[in-house]
Amino acid sequence: MAVRSILFACNMNSVRSPMAEAIAKQLLGEDIRVDSCGVYEGIEDPFVAMVLKEKDIPAPAHTPQDFGQVNLADYDLVIALTAKAAGEARRLGAKVEFWETPNPTDVRGPEAALMDAYRAARDGLTQKITEHFVKR
Repeated sequence: MAVRSILFACNMNSVRSPMAEAIAKQLLGEDIRVDSCGVYEGIEDPFVAMVLKEKDIPAPAHTPQDFGQVNLADYDLVIALTAKAAGEARRLGAKVEFWETPNPTDVRGPEAALMDAYRAARDGLTQKITEHFVKR
């Protein structure tokens, strides 16, 4: 079965899942519906928009949401970026792929180190999305 809709999920829908949503929307265009959510509803993270802008990727225009605000039946695939999101999606009956993605907010130190962690998350997600969904 071809994947026509993807829901990216992480813990708070603030960093990893909205970043993955934005990257996938740019790479996949209109062919695949892409959204994101979290186990919990977080807040928008300004560093996400900053690192996406570096690659000319528009930040997703949405308010962070949790699993209770989406209909999992609308998605062919949930890609969980955290173990907690994978567990919650499976508990709710979704077909899940788990792509463990480190949380850049866990990095401590100067802003340059934090930005490097966000870039690493962006680049890792770009690589995974490209490998799994972009036709060669």
